[in-house]
Amino acid sequence: MKKLFIYYLLFTFLLSIGIVWAGHKTFVYDFNYFKKYEVKGSKNYYKFKSDLIEDKDVIKQINNSNKSGLISYLLFENDKIKIDESSLPNYVKNNNGALLSNSVGKSLVSYVTGHAICEGYIQNVNVTLSDWNILNGTLYKDSKLIDLLNMKAGDQNIIGEKKYNSDNIISKIKGLELNINTLPLKDVMELNLLQTTKKAKLVYNYSALTTNVIMNYVIYKTRDDWEKLLHKVFNEHVRIKNNVYFLQTVNPNYNETDASGRYSFYADRYDYLRIAKTIMDDWNNNTCVGKYLKTIYNQRVNKNIKPEANKDVGQYTTKYGGQFHFDIVGLKNRKILSMSGYGGQNIIIDFDRNKIITVHSTDRHYNWKKIVYKKLKFEEDE
Repeated sequence: MKKLFIYYLLFTFLLSIGIVWAGHKTFVYDFNYFKKYEVKGSKNYYKFKSDLIEDKDVIKQINNSNKSGLISYLLFENDKIKIDESSLPNYVKNNNGALLSNSVGKSLVSYVTGHAICEGYIQNVNVTLSDWNILNGTLYKDSKLIDLLNMKAGDQNIIGEKKYNSDNIISKIKGLELNINTLPLKDVMELNLLQTTKKAKLVYNYSALTTNVIMNYVIYKTRDDWEKLLHKVFNEHVRIKNNVYFLQTVNPNYNETDASGRYSFYADRYDYLRIAKTIMDDWNNNTCVGKYLKTIYNQRVNKNIKPEANKDVGQYTTKYGGQFHFDIVGLKNRKILSMSGYGGQNIIIDFDRNKIITVHSTDRHYNWKKIVYKKLKFEEDE
């Protein structure tokens, strides 16, 4: 219990350092506080071409970022950047432009998982996690990887948005609220609650714990090659320009590293676009990772939740597959892969139109329908 109390105090402290931006309090995992997995930028980074236009709606919301929250907007189409607007806060500039992914990082964990499969570390998406002792006694033991990728872990009785309206808080431990993003996975799995809760029905339940299980399983399977794999994905394949990072969980003693990976990711705005373009190229060129993306697309599941318009791509899609959002309302016949993160972070890849939109914000007050959704629609979609 003493250990849990220490974690609770740390969580409370981290909440206290959440960044306040123009009256909107947005929780930010402090870049300098956490340990990280770092990938260096490539000397052979991908160089974008531009054919810029001015978009009055985007400019208006960027100029009004203190209210809209919008700090970065990029639209990429036909191999060129068409819209490029930003108004980055000083705390972002001070970190060399690195922007926090929030749950967009869940999708990036999946992308790395696809590479791990293609490199032979994991057989396929249908393997079970029965070979990983960290999960012993928990409902995650013997889960199929594809079920975890689809957020069907059977964990809705202890965590997740289905019952608790939060993807990362365990709140059933004697009044303590534990944020699993600040707790090493090994310690989470050893909690009495995890050791006594049985797997529930496999239905869609958006849970950060599920993603962290996937990520740390990939770390376990790659062993000493984990950071080598990250280098191959982001430095060699994506050809990032600047350093990118996956954060690790809080470690009070700074010596407990077993299963400490978590999905929170940092990159600058153009490197997020480089990642999205590479995903689009993988899909279009039917590479091994492209085939992985098509596999998870074909095995996507119904969210069974009521879509909310004008807010975010994560809330305006009806299906989920492999840690990505699919089937945007009104565009269900289009193959569009989407990533969504707290506070309005969006990366949307339209494979049918070869179009990418990336959005970063301090809070989700921008007009999503006007600057994102309408950019995806065409007359034939009406």
